[in-house]
Amino acid sequence: MLGTGSAFAKTYFNTNALIYADHNTLLLDCGITAPLSLHQLGKPLSEIDAVLISHIHADHIGGMEELAFRMKFVHGRRPVLYIPEPLAQPLWDSSLKGGLLQDECPSLDDYFDVRLIRPGAKTELLPGLAVEPIQTAHIPNKNSYSFLFNATFFYSADLIFNPELLRNLVEERGCETIFHDCQLKPPGIVHTTLDELLSLPLPVQERIWLMHYDDTKPQYEGKTGVMRFVEQHRRYRF
Repeated sequence: MLGTGSAFAKTYFNTNALIYADHNTLLLDCGITAPLSLHQLGKPLSEIDAVLISHIHADHIGGMEELAFRMKFVHGRRPVLYIPEPLAQPLWDSSLKGGLLQDECPSLDDYFDVRLIRPGAKTELLPGLAVEPIQTAHIPNKNSYSFLFNATFFYSADLIFNPELLRNLVEERGCETIFHDCQLKPPGIVHTTLDELLSLPLPVQERIWLMHYDDTKPQYEGKTGVMRFVEQHRRYRF
């Protein structure tokens, strides 16, 4: 995990991740702190094969401008950008265009090999790694997606509590592991709170790892039931 913190955490980097599959590397979201976290891990940007974006907030796309410039002008590459189709135009028009637009680079395609993925459909991202984007609620009238990888690993990104979805993933679809955003103190408003996750059936809680938490996380150690915290700069195998 490149980071496990909330948008405003200072102790933890933004909740972004690297996924390794068959000697390839996918960057899952690229927030403001992603370039620094990669630097601290000694992971060169040039080793990233593809990027996957969940939604358009700075803690998830704030590092994309640096990634684009360095890939194009330092490494001479257009990395693959996987993005749910409804997010592609807003990513450029509402976020990246202001910094990246140049006479010779008038579009997102000048910086990335853009590959649109369809919500609800499985897409192979890398050899051995497939994803199903699931549209989920985060901000009213703003598209946001969670991801189900290889039908067994669910990554919430940012998600308002949806117990029906979580129960369906575990009870009907056989999901084995859930990395879920967790606002430690209520009210959640645009995130899921710890209290809400603690209300889930035990078989669902047993699969949940908590991420996207704030700087008070040490105060909640031992208070999360059977659920565990995802730790920054730690590698997990599933």
